[in-house]
Amino acid sequence: MRVFDPESRGSSIRTEIVAGVTTFMTMSYIIFVNPAILSAAGVPFAGAATATAIGAAVFCILMGIVTNRPIAMASGMGLNAAIAFGVIGVAQGNYPWQVGMAVIFVEGVVILILVLTGLRERVMNAIPLNLKRAIGVGIGIFITVIGLIQGGLIRPAPVTIVTLGDLSHKGVIVTLIGLLAIVVLKAARVRGFILGGMMIAALVGMILGVVTLPERIVALPDLSTIGAPFHFIDGRPAVMHLATVSLALAVFSIMLTDFFDTMGTVVAVGEQAGFVDSTGRVPDLRGILTIDSLGAAGGGLLGASSITSYIESAAGIAEGARTGLMPIVTGLLFLGAAFLAPLISVVGGGTVVPNVHEYAEMIKAGFHVPDAPPFVMYPVTAGALVIVGFMMMNGVRDIPWTDFEESFPSFLVILGIPLTYSISHGIGMGFISHVVIKLVHRKWRDVHPLLYAVSLIFLVNFLLEAVREGGG
Repeated sequence: MRVFDPESRGSSIRTEIVAGVTTFMTMSYIIFVNPAILSAAGVPFAGAATATAIGAAVFCILMGIVTNRPIAMASGMGLNAAIAFGVIGVAQGNYPWQVGMAVIFVEGVVILILVLTGLRERVMNAIPLNLKRAIGVGIGIFITVIGLIQGGLIRPAPVTIVTLGDLSHKGVIVTLIGLLAIVVLKAARVRGFILGGMMIAALVGMILGVVTLPERIVALPDLSTIGAPFHFIDGRPAVMHLATVSLALAVFSIMLTDFFDTMGTVVAVGEQAGFVDSTGRVPDLRGILTIDSLGAAGGGLLGASSITSYIESAAGIAEGARTGLMPIVTGLLFLGAAFLAPLISVVGGGTVVPNVHEYAEMIKAGFHVPDAPPFVMYPVTAGALVIVGFMMMNGVRDIPWTDFEESFPSFLVILGIPLTYSISHGIGMGFISHVVIKLVHRKWRDVHPLLYAVSLIFLVNFLLEAVREGGG
């Protein structure tokens, strides 16, 4: 394994393999969650599941081989929902699902062009170091919130928005035992502590009946979504339907989210893995961004939504991963998952929890709740996300909190990412406030020209969202 040379980075082949398995276990929920979201907008469930697994496999392996960095890839959460409910428009039935995949395909091609021209890399390098630190911390809290939600430790509530979950529920008990196991193994300095904790959680889940063994092991892949942007709709390829103002805006909106979600993920993962330099720059960044951009286009082509760098890579890095061998192992497991989806559901699958009571209370309190979907828990992997989020808090100590000019934009990023449930929205809030404060202090020369441009784009995007919300 000289090509990866894990020893020179303080790792080993065994560590990279364990980390790859851990990362896969943490990410495996996407094989089931992604098609569940996409199928709500008309995408064939089986086809979306196959596309999700194969897409993650291809781009994890590409990322490992090309960049030799511990960054895994899969269909992005948030982006899939934006396509399913914001573009395809399940509520009003505006566009066929193939057109939604064409939007993803085109925005991926546009981002790839930005990478090849060097613009995307220059934007990342223009971001102040403290904002980069804040992005990592904000994503860490975001991951923790996702873990708490997936584990049932917090749940929706009227007035207070969230409250403590039902601690008597078997799924929550599995989450708590899994989290406790990870903490104990980490405290005891056991290698593979995250993977070990998830295995304990899976075992307890089987005992309590929360996790069930599958009726079959192998399921043949369904290739029906592949080539979706070029499926014929009304006599012409789906991609030819994008020549409208609304869909052009959709391409821009999705591209903006994809652009900055990746930026936040790469910076956060790079900080944790130790390959970000003292100025906050990521060496060999263009290679990472190139594969990530290809993933966006490839995800649309496969019918899996945008495939992007995954923050759950932090789980593998926490296990000691430092090379591209980790995502290759993860990718190979995703490839197997294309045939073994029933078996993977033991760990990555969710358990449905009726949420009628909470939603009824919210409606009674005056909240507008159009749907009352069941609450889906992922108790086996939830504890891993909580501990990974904790391990990403280190950057908060390096932010100069006594300097308002530097700390307030960082504060908005840290809170904005988890509270808006969007990496890009949180980043936008921080960027805009950074520019405004610098201008008030007459330090406009301290702001990189690209940061002015990006902040303006974020501002326009927020205004467009306000117009869309107002029009609804």
